[in-house]
Amino acid sequence: MKRVLALIIVVVMVGLLLAGCGGQKAEPQQQQSQSNQTQNNQSQSSETQNKKYKIVVMPKLVGIPYFNACEEGAKKAGQDLGVEVIYTGPTKADAAEQVKMIEDLINQGVDAIAVAPNDPAALTPVLKKAKEKGILIADWDTPADKSIVDLSVHQIDDKQYGEHIWDTLVKYMGTDNAEYAIITGGLSAANLNSWIDAGISYAKTKYPNLKLVTDKVPSDEKQQVAYQKALELIKAYPNLKGIIGISTPAPIGAAQAVQEKGLKDKIAVVGTGLPNDSKAYLKDGSLKASILWDPAKLGYLTVSLVKDMLDGKKPADGQDVPNVGKIQVKEDGKTVIMGPPTDFTKDNVDQFNF
Repeated sequence: MKRVLALIIVVVMVGLLLAGCGGQKAEPQQQQSQSNQTQNNQSQSSETQNKKYKIVVMPKLVGIPYFNACEEGAKKAGQDLGVEVIYTGPTKADAAEQVKMIEDLINQGVDAIAVAPNDPAALTPVLKKAKEKGILIADWDTPADKSIVDLSVHQIDDKQYGEHIWDTLVKYMGTDNAEYAIITGGLSAANLNSWIDAGISYAKTKYPNLKLVTDKVPSDEKQQVAYQKALELIKAYPNLKGIIGISTPAPIGAAQAVQEKGLKDKIAVVGTGLPNDSKAYLKDGSLKASILWDPAKLGYLTVSLVKDMLDGKKPADGQDVPNVGKIQVKEDGKTVIMGPPTDFTKDNVDQFNF
C-alpha cells in the first residue's frame, strides 16, 4: 500500500514539474507574438505616413497659355510637398473626353482628382463613381457639382469679379449709354457663366442704358474663333462701343479684330487675358485692360489644399498658404477664394511675366 501511495505522489510531482516547464515556455512565445503585432502596426503606420499621394489636376484643356501656367504651379507644389502630380486633360474643351480620362484615372488608383469641368453636369456621374471608390474629389478654376466635391478652389469671388469687369468696360468706353457684346469661351463653362451672369445682373441696375446687342457668343477657348466672331459683331453692329472677352483667348482675339479694323479709339475691349498674351494689344490700345490672377498660384494652391485634405486638414479662413498668400474660406468650409484679381494695363503690364 505504501509503495502504491509513493508511486502516486511521484507521478503527481512529475506532472506538476512538466506543467511548470510548459508554462515558462508559453510566456516567451506570447511576448514574441505581441512584439510582432506591434511591429506590424508600426510598419503600417509608417507606410501611411510616408505614402506619396497621387493627385490628378485636370484642366478644361491642355496646350493654351493659361492652363500651361497652371500646370507649372501645380507641378511646383508637387515638388515642394512631396506628392506626385498628374496634370492631364483633353486637347480641346470637351466634357466627354474628360469623362473618359477620369474613368481611366479611377482604374489607376489615384488618391485625388481635381478637375476644371467643361460641363459640370456631364461629369457628375463619373465623379460620383470616383468618390465611391474612396478618391477625394475637388474642383478648381471651374466649379463642379457641389454635392460631390470635397473641396472647391476658386480664383476669385465670382460676383465681385463680374461686377468689376463691367465697371472696367464702362470706364474705358467713357459712357454707360452704349452698345456692347460678350465673347465667351464655352457656353457650358460654369465659371465663365457665373462672371457673365453677375455682370449682366449688376449692369441692369448700375448701368440701365448699357445695351447688350446679342446673347453671349462662344469662341471654344480659341483666339482665332474669338477674332472671327469679333469681326462678325463689328460688321453686324456698327454702333458697337465695347466688347467683353470672357476666357483668356477671347479678349486677345477681339483686340486683334479691333486692331485690324483700326477701331481702337471707337471700340473698347476688356476681358480676362494673361499679361504676356495681352501686352502688344495693351501697348497699342486695341485692348484696354486684362483682368486676371496669377494662374501658377491657382495651380499651386489647388495641389497644396488637396494634399492637406488627404492628410486630414481642412482649409481655414485667413490661412496663409506658402507661395500663394492668405485665402478666404466660405461658410460651407470647402469653398476657397484665392484672392482679388489684378488689372493689367499698358502702364503696368511690363511688371508681370506669365
